Amino acid sequence: MESLLLISAMSVTAATILIVALLLVAGLIGYLTAWFYARSVYTPVIKKLEDEKVQLNLEISGLKEEIVILKARIGDLNKKVDELDKDVSEREKEISEKADIIGGMERELKELRAKIKV
Repeated sequence: MESLLLISAMSVTAATILIVALLLVAGLIGYLTAWFYARSVYTPVIKKLEDEKVQLNLEISGLKEEIVILKARIGDLNKKVDELDKDVSEREKEISEKADIIGGMERELKELRAKIKV
C-alpha cells in the first residue's frame, strides 16, 4: 500500500524514471541469469564437441597419411600395369609371328601333300 502512495505522491517524470530504472535492473538480472544458465548448460556440451573435434582432426591426419601411402601404391601398380601391357604387346607380336610361321609351314605341307599325290 505504501508503494501506491509513494507512486501517487511522485511526479510523472520521477515515476517514469523509476519505472525505466526498475526495467533496466530487471533486464540486467534476466540477462545475467540467462548468461550463467547458458554457461552452466552449454560449457560441458562445448567441451565435449571440442574433444570430438580434436579426435576427428587426429583421424583426418591419419587418413591423409593413408592417402599418401595409397597414392604411392597406386603409382607402383600403374607402373606394373604399363610393364604388363608392354609384355602383352610383345607376346602378341611373337604369337602373330609364330602364327605366320605356322601358316607358312601349313602351306608348304599342303604343297608337299599335293606333290606327293601327283
